[in-house]
Amino acid sequence: MLAALNRRFKNWLFRPKIERGPITLTQRRIFILPTRQGLALAGVLLLMLLGDINYNLSLGYILTFLLFTMAISSMLHTFRNLAYLEISAGRAGPVFQGETARFPLHLHSRIARYQLALNDETRFDVPAGRTTETCFLRHAEKRGWLEPGRITIYTVFPLGLFRAWSYLHFDVRCLVYPRPMADARLPGGAPPAAHGDDDFSGLRTYVPGDAMPRIAWKAYARERGLLVKQFSGRSDELWLDMQDARDENLEDKLSRMAAWVLEAESKGMTYGLRLGDQEIRPGNGSLHRESCLSRLALYGIQE
Repeated sequence: MLAALNRRFKNWLFRPKIERGPITLTQRRIFILPTRQGLALAGVLLLMLLGDINYNLSLGYILTFLLFTMAISSMLHTFRNLAYLEISAGRAGPVFQGETARFPLHLHSRIARYQLALNDETRFDVPAGRTTETCFLRHAEKRGWLEPGRITIYTVFPLGLFRAWSYLHFDVRCLVYPRPMADARLPGGAPPAAHGDDDFSGLRTYVPGDAMPRIAWKAYARERGLLVKQFSGRSDELWLDMQDARDENLEDKLSRMAAWVLEAESKGMTYGLRLGDQEIRPGNGSLHRESCLSRLALYGIQE
């Protein structure tokens, strides 16, 4: 009962809800507390005040209250360094398992902000009147969707006596592909890539996503524009089937198939993907590769 009440209180206090769109750090979203240095200064000021009272030191009173005023002014500057900062989240590109995912954040302010930090990892400044991009980093341990979770943005500027912070939880995520298995050769009997002219049938206009090995670079050198080679027949068509992956572990199977996709794409092959009852028709190019890797990343995972 007490644990549930404590959790509900923290959820209400720190507002860990997922948010869409840009946010502005209003005063209700910002928390501020003294740091260790701030608490130490408070103790010193208290001792100085006791000494001033005991010995009736006029100059001591002046110094004590001068330092106290400086500390209060520092607290206001620390709060102001975060107040009304505008933050929005960008799109995170896909990564492979084991790599570092980058979640971009765009920050805009009418005034300059100094010594901002994200979760003790990234430190940056925000110039006045400009939009600054920074990235929150997370290690991609598992395939599938990766969310950044709750991000803490904070500052101790200017003197380190106070720490002001706020929580960010954007509705963004990054797709993590399976880690490609090293030295995973294409299934036995895989047809060679058609780089020769044996089955050449002509040229067509380049479409974004076409495989780089199929581009007719000689025609491009003759200023004929970007053209793509076409080959007759289906000699270079390849099906990447999960049944051909003999690994016992599902993750190893997907890792091997991810390596197959990358190798088939690098060789300019036309390849399709079979995952049980799921199927992607043969094709090639960057868009087809991303479609296959995305299907591998989300296989067996409820989106």
